[in-house]
Amino acid sequence: MAINYIPLNKENHKDLKVAVNNAFAFAKNTHLSAASIREYAQLAASMPLVFIQDPKTERYHSVAMLGMDQGQNLFLQGDKWNGPAVPMNILRYPFDIRPDGDKLGVYIDENSDQVGTEEGQALFKEDGSPSEFLENRQKFLGDLANSEMLTQRFIKAVIDLELLDAIQIRVTYKDAQQRNVTGMFSINEKRLIELPEEKVIELHKQGFLGALYAMMLSMGQLNRLVELSNSTDNPIVNMQIVADSAHAQPAEKA
Repeated sequence: MAINYIPLNKENHKDLKVAVNNAFAFAKNTHLSAASIREYAQLAASMPLVFIQDPKTERYHSVAMLGMDQGQNLFLQGDKWNGPAVPMNILRYPFDIRPDGDKLGVYIDENSDQVGTEEGQALFKEDGSPSEFLENRQKFLGDLANSEMLTQRFIKAVIDLELLDAIQIRVTYKDAQQRNVTGMFSINEKRLIELPEEKVIELHKQGFLGALYAMMLSMGQLNRLVELSNSTDNPIVNMQIVADSAHAQPAEKA
């Protein structure tokens, strides 16, 4: 059933409950997940982090690579997560935080298998106030929203300093099939090193310098994707990162 997020409110959802488990079946077809700056360091030890550009808005976003093929999440073995870190954007489900009028509001996927009225954690108390479970989820969603706002400032700084390079990943499978995965951007380490000292200090004071290196170091986790693909019908045997000359023109400043 298709995901359908609706605003959460105590009148319509006073009897609603959410089943809490470690299953991530809803993410089995997710090969990219939004990643925010406050989780870069943790995610970088498990999965590659890259930038992508929305073709409609031309805005850049940072994402965690969960697989090399659309519709394939290599971190899921069945519905169990095979790794030490899970992106916050996946952990938040079945909740989301979205603009609701002139403020941010909590939304819930009413079609989720985790949502019902029989079993799970209650969202509201009898008096209509949020349960402890919901308060914890609201705090988590607030932290995620703050991290995403900081991420946009980080990405703007990266673009303003012209640190992005278009890349492609050449993938070779066990059956000898080859393909080029494009549409991704990474940090150009040479241009980062050559930045004027005052720019480096500014990045450090903003908390962005560590994020830059976390993203660069994360590319070593492509080997993790190769390893995880061994459980698939057609494992990956080799991956190589190369410059994507077809999209190498400098990114426009935000």
